[in-house]
Amino acid sequence: MASNLWSEDQFRCSVCLDLLKDPVAIPCGHSYCIGCIKNCWDQTDHTGVYSCPQCRETFTPRPILRRNTMLAEVVEKLKKTGFNPPPAQSYAGPGDVLCDFCTGRKFKAVKSCLTCLASYCETHIKPHSEVTPLKRHKLINATGNLEQKLCTEHQKVLEVFCRTDQTCICMLCTQDEHKSHDTVSAKKERTEKHKQLGEIQTEIQQRIQEKLKEVEKLKQAVESLKRSACIEIKESEKIFTELIRSIKKIQTDVIELIGANEKAAVNQAEGRMKKLEQEIAELRRRNTALKQLSETEDHIHFLQNFQSLCAPPEAGDLPSISVNTDISFGAVRKALSELKHFIEDFCKRELVQITSTVDVTLDPDTAYPTLILSAKGKKVRWGVTRQNVPDNPKRFNGWSCVLGREGFTSGRRYWQVLVGGNTGWVLGVSRESAPRKGRFSMTPQQGYWTVRMCGGEFTAVTDPETPVSLRLKPQKLGVYLDYEEGQLSFYNVESRSHIYSFTDMEFNPNEKLYPFFWTWDSDTDLVLESPDPDPVSTAN
Repeated sequence: MASNLWSEDQFRCSVCLDLLKDPVAIPCGHSYCIGCIKNCWDQTDHTGVYSCPQCRETFTPRPILRRNTMLAEVVEKLKKTGFNPPPAQSYAGPGDVLCDFCTGRKFKAVKSCLTCLASYCETHIKPHSEVTPLKRHKLINATGNLEQKLCTEHQKVLEVFCRTDQTCICMLCTQDEHKSHDTVSAKKERTEKHKQLGEIQTEIQQRIQEKLKEVEKLKQAVESLKRSACIEIKESEKIFTELIRSIKKIQTDVIELIGANEKAAVNQAEGRMKKLEQEIAELRRRNTALKQLSETEDHIHFLQNFQSLCAPPEAGDLPSISVNTDISFGAVRKALSELKHFIEDFCKRELVQITSTVDVTLDPDTAYPTLILSAKGKKVRWGVTRQNVPDNPKRFNGWSCVLGREGFTSGRRYWQVLVGGNTGWVLGVSRESAPRKGRFSMTPQQGYWTVRMCGGEFTAVTDPETPVSLRLKPQKLGVYLDYEEGQLSFYNVESRSHIYSFTDMEFNPNEKLYPFFWTWDSDTDLVLESPDPDPVSTAN
C-alpha cells in the first residue's frame, strides 16, 4: 500500500521534492512543508498577493498556516514502518532529456531503452529492473534523438557496423543491400575503434605536451625579451639623461661665455664713451672761450690769451679703439648643428637595424618576360631572349620590372639589395594598384617611390627628378619602409649613410606596398640579401 501511495506522489512536497515535513494544507487543498511554503511566500510578501506553487490560485490576505495533524501522522507512520522513499528527482531543465512517461511537468530522464526507444526517469525505469521480459532490454544513459538509433529504411535498431560502407545498419540490412559486405557487430567494431581511439588520444596527449613545452619556451622567451627590453629602456634613458645633462651644461657654459664676452665688450665701450664725453666737454669749454676772445675789443687781452687758447690738442689724445659688435659663436653653432644631424642620422640608421626585417623573394608572375629569375627568387638579371610566359594581369609588359612576392600593409620593414657593379637599376616600392601594363611615368603620382642608378648618375625618381650627390657609389642598398608614417628611406649599407627619403607617401589605407625592382643590365644580378647576410651562395 505504501508503494502505491508513494507512486502517486501524495506525500511529497512539490517545492523541495522530499517527504513532507510538518505538512500544512493551503486553501486550494495542496499540501507543502510549512518551511517551504513560508519561504516561497516570504519572497513575494511585498506584493500582498500569494499563490499556490502548483495550481497558481491566488489568496488575499496571506493565509494562516496550521499544521495538518492527520497528514503529519501518516508520514510519521510511513517512516516507522521502514518505508524508504527513493531519492528526490529533479524536474527536467534546459538541455535535459525528458522522461517519456511522466505526465504534466516532466522529470529528468536517467536511462534510455534502445528496445523500447523511450527514456525514463528514476521512477518509471523501475519496471526494467523488476519485470523479467523488460530486464532483457538494452539500457543506456539517457540520450535524446533516439530515432537516430533506428534504421531509416527498416525502422529497426542499428546494431551492426558495415566496414565496407563505414556505416551503422540494422540486422535486416545485412540480408539486403549489405548482404555481401564485411559486417560486424557494433560492439565489436566499437571495441576495435576504441583501441584506435586510445592510440589517437595518446598521440594527441603527446602533441599537447610538446605544444605545452613550446608554449613554455615561448613564455620564457617573452619574459626574457621583456626583461631585456626593460633593461635596454633603462640604459637608454640613462644615456639620454646623461647626454641631455651634458648638452645642458654645454648650453650653460656657452651662454655664460657669451655673457662674459658681452660684459667685457660693454665695459670697454662704456669706459671709452666716458673719456670721449669728458674730452667733448673740454673742447666745448675751449670753443666758448675762443668765441668770447674773438668778440673782445681789448687788443691786449686778445693777444695775451690767443696763444694759450689756440694751441692744438695734444698728440695721442684721441686714440682709435674699435669695439667688436659681433659676439659670434658661429663655430660653436656649426659644431652643435653637425652634432644634431649626426645624432639624428646615426639613430635613424641604427633603428633601421632593429626594425622588422623581411626575407623578400621575387614574384615570377609579375616579372617582365625577358627577366631571368633564380630558382629561389633571390636574384634577377635582364636577359635578351623573351621567354614564353603568360601575360597575366599582374605581369609588367612595358618595362623590365618585377615585384616582391610579399606585400606589406603595416609596420616597419627593412631589406637589402646587393647592386654591385650593376650599371642600370631602379629600386623602391610600388603600391598594389599602380599600373603595370605598357610604358608609363614611374613617379609617386603613379604609385612608385624609387631611386635610380643610370650612367653613373643617382637620382630620386620624382616629377621632376631629384639629383642625389653621392660620395661613394653604393654596392649594397638598404631599403627601409615605415608604412604608418608613409616614409621610404634608402641607405648605403657599407658606409652606413643615409641617401634619400620619401616622406608623406600617399596611398589607400590597407593597400599593399610591394618591393620593386627594375634592371636593364645583362651582366650583373640584383641580389636580395638579409641585413646580416652570409656569403652569397650561387644556389640563390
